[in-house]
Amino acid sequence: MNKKQFLNSLDESLQKLSSDERQDILQDFEEHFANGIAEGKSEEHISASLGSPNHIAKELLASYLLEKAEKTETTGNIIRAMWAVIGLGFFNVVIVLGPFIAIAALVFAGWASSIAFIASPLLVFMNVILNPDTFILFDLFFSMMLCGLGLFIAVGMFFITKALIRGFVRYLKFNTKMVKGGLKHV
Repeated sequence: MNKKQFLNSLDESLQKLSSDERQDILQDFEEHFANGIAEGKSEEHISASLGSPNHIAKELLASYLLEKAEKTETTGNIIRAMWAVIGLGFFNVVIVLGPFIAIAALVFAGWASSIAFIASPLLVFMNVILNPDTFILFDLFFSMMLCGLGLFIAVGMFFITKALIRGFVRYLKFNTKMVKGGLKHV
């Protein structure tokens, strides 16, 4: 593969990035080719030593999406970053998707229980309206206690969710470093 084919393939694989970012990346690779040619290497040798443009693009997209998820912790950014990291290798399906599903299930369960507890007094009032002869004062007080507990759980889930998101993004970055060639010991 010559320089033009390599850069065209890389450019096509980086379509998800903005044109400015693509141009910066392509310019870096053009400089790499220029340096290699100055050292007497052929374009084919340089492109072979760089590796597959598609794999390079996957790594660059994963890094870009991880940085974006780290800066703006939205569900969409985190899911896009997760899929980009999974795309780096088949092994990542198990390593990344498993923890993501477990964390998502815990977060969902925590928020669902807090909402259910907070809504419990409404359910008692609905029961009173539908079946007035079954009202017991204990139900009302117990539901108020559950509502307060639900509010505490909701506040706790807010902080837990933020911490889990930050931790999962760090885990994705760690996994990306591992896939790119392992961790380098200093």
